[in-house]
Amino acid sequence: MAKPTVAIVGRPNVGKSTFFNYIVGKRISIVEDTPGVTRDRVYSETNWRGRNFTLIDTGGIEPESDDVILSQMRDQADIAIQIADVIVFLTDIKQGVTAADQDIALMLKKAKKPVIVVCNKSDNFGKVPEELYEFYNLGLGDPHEASSVNAKGIGDVLDAIYEKLPPKTEEEDEEDVIKVAIIGKPNVGKSSLVNQILGENRVIVSNIAGTTRDAIDSEFENEHGKYVFIDTAGIRRKSKVEDRLEKFSVMRSLLAVERADVCLLMLDAKEGVTAQDAKIAGEAHEAGKGVIIVVNKWDEIEKDDHTMESYKKDVYNKLSYLSYAPILFISAKTGQRVNKLYEMINMVASQNALRVNTSVLNEVLNEAIAITQPPTDKGKRLKIFYMTQATTKPPTFVVFVNDKELFHFSYERYLINQIRKEFGLTGTPVRMIVRERNEKNV
Repeated sequence: MAKPTVAIVGRPNVGKSTFFNYIVGKRISIVEDTPGVTRDRVYSETNWRGRNFTLIDTGGIEPESDDVILSQMRDQADIAIQIADVIVFLTDIKQGVTAADQDIALMLKKAKKPVIVVCNKSDNFGKVPEELYEFYNLGLGDPHEASSVNAKGIGDVLDAIYEKLPPKTEEEDEEDVIKVAIIGKPNVGKSSLVNQILGENRVIVSNIAGTTRDAIDSEFENEHGKYVFIDTAGIRRKSKVEDRLEKFSVMRSLLAVERADVCLLMLDAKEGVTAQDAKIAGEAHEAGKGVIIVVNKWDEIEKDDHTMESYKKDVYNKLSYLSYAPILFISAKTGQRVNKLYEMINMVASQNALRVNTSVLNEVLNEAIAITQPPTDKGKRLKIFYMTQATTKPPTFVVFVNDKELFHFSYERYLINQIRKEFGLTGTPVRMIVRERNEKNV
């Protein structure tokens, strides 16, 4: 059901983040000419020749290092290798095969995964450089020369990735199935909710935090539609993630968020919103996913006529950036209100994928400008020429203006609120991109 996963690995400072950014088409990974800048895994969905896959950028591997941070980076990269379907081993053609490259090659051979060796920083165009042949000594097949900076050879590398991806399944691109990731810190009742939905003990349920070690997919269909519920391992604070197997689980959980259409953020009604809940909520928000806040164990709370509204207010105060997310109070144990989830999931998924006609969008824009004039600075007024929708999931709008510096955050928030007022967009983040245009070019 999941999209294939491709991990980029290699020692520090061989250009992994530049390579990653070029393929995904945006500057996600920090690019700095200093070893060890990318410490955690960064991941993004991308596409080549009609095939979608998740690309993971990893920190540089120093196989023999005793340095604590480098050791952690090695663990992170090793986890990415374990979950990847294909591995891109990035090297530096200018430095040749190093001892670290040989150690990494040995690690990759043990993983028994398809590996593509890429000799990066081959910046000169023309005949094949002689230095390339040295990389056959790694014993991982034909090396590919490339330059991430100059976009040389990237297409050939992507073709090689495409050829090594696992066979495509019918379910991979099934559009009418809504993928729902159930996320939250350990022991909030994620597995209990899956079992309540499925009507069977599909997932181990225990009061011991961390019982679920992997992201488990469960297909489910009822009168409301087809779903895949992804029960994820509880995500803890990084400082508390000591066990190596648990690091693996956390990575699986974050990837589950990445491939989901809707995330159910589960809270423990008795504990309220914790700092860790806020961190997990931020992962879903930043990934642009539809979000529903599910408050579990509501049957264990003493209530009066104002308890629910008071609780909602507290949740939105602590998760202010999720003010667009609806809240549902349930008991996974008794099944209370669980049947209301399906319509809410359908609604949030459709809102996250909503596309607005450009002419209708600009009518809303013009009305918003008429109500509240754009800001001025030192006598110069912001002019907004027009707006169009660039993408969905989440709805992303491009605004063309005369001067980006005049487009203050407060006015952006005002326009987003006006768009929400007109089109709803419940349960989904909304993104806005600002572009400068001369009046003559409009």
